[in-house]
Amino acid sequence: MTDKVEVKGGCHCSTIRFTAVVPQQVKTLLCNCSMCKVTNYEHLIVPHENFVLESGKDNLSSYQFGTKKAEHLFCKTCGVKSFYQPRSHPHAFSIHVATLDHAGLLDISSEHFDGQNWEQAKSKL
Repeated sequence: MTDKVEVKGGCHCSTIRFTAVVPQQVKTLLCNCSMCKVTNYEHLIVPHENFVLESGKDNLSSYQFGTKKAEHLFCKTCGVKSFYQPRSHPHAFSIHVATLDHAGLLDISSEHFDGQNWEQAKSKL
């Protein structure tokens, strides 16, 4: 069994702050969809029960497009998307690894996901 660690993170201006419990060894996803590609978003999937939004709920702005199943959440002040609700994992949030305070605590391996062809690629998740 992999050891669990508590990680903290948030947006650039620190209005949005979260805590999550994740395995010390994690696999992240690097997606090439239209949204992730332009932000170089690295997905760390965390079940809802292992994620706590500590501050900034009222400062989140929501953006949806396409199927409207994903809810992209941005800080209204600095514009950073530190986490969001992906359509691929309806019972989990996706944290952007770059927004973690100390990502070096994690042993991260990444794999590419073909989000440009989501319908065909989703079975690989």
